[in-house]
Amino acid sequence: MINISEIRNLPLIGDPAPAFSAQTTQGPINFPADYRGKWVVLFSHPADYTPVCTTEFVAFAKRYDKFREMNAELIGLSIDQVYAHIKWEEWIAEKLKVEIPFPIIADNTGKIATLYGMLHPEAKGTQAVRATFIIDPDGIVRGILYYPLSVGRNMDEILRFLKALQVSDNEGVSLPANWPNNEIIGDKAIVSPPNNVKDAREMPKKYECFDWWFCYRKLGDDKR
Repeated sequence: MINISEIRNLPLIGDPAPAFSAQTTQGPINFPADYRGKWVVLFSHPADYTPVCTTEFVAFAKRYDKFREMNAELIGLSIDQVYAHIKWEEWIAEKLKVEIPFPIIADNTGKIATLYGMLHPEAKGTQAVRATFIIDPDGIVRGILYYPLSVGRNMDEILRFLKALQVSDNEGVSLPANWPNNEIIGDKAIVSPPNNVKDAREMPKKYECFDWWFCYRKLGDDKR
């Protein structure tokens, strides 16, 4: 039985993703070394052959091409044997007519789930909660989402989150709530506030502003 109280030093945003080797439904992987240069969405599910998890895997599979277009790979994980994963994939293909195109880690000992903090008190020892880690091409944790066992994830939000991280990196901006459909500035991006009086006075000359500390611009309109 996995002792949740033994979990220590869980990865946080900005930390290097913990390294591991694992068997998956598509063969062995060494993470994150095998995925350098790509974004990764590493996600855990409580167990194979469960209704909510099945709906999640179908939803991820149907959006797989969208993730790939964003230079991102999906990796699933649960505390199950690889044989169970393979049989579950076959069931999904037969009954729901959906192929699972990404690997699923067989973390039957729970070591990787423990390493990534995927085991919470609700997990009851051998079931991982619905954890999602977004990891950048340099192997750095950039986003973490947790859902309880009883609520499935929103894959469109994970896609939006990933896209927002990429845009923020590429353009040096911050992105507002509900981007790209923000209620105040639409699909525009927020410019970092200045940290001195001179720059504060220049902000309204360079950008659209509500005030010097709240300025925004169109994406691609880089005036840094």
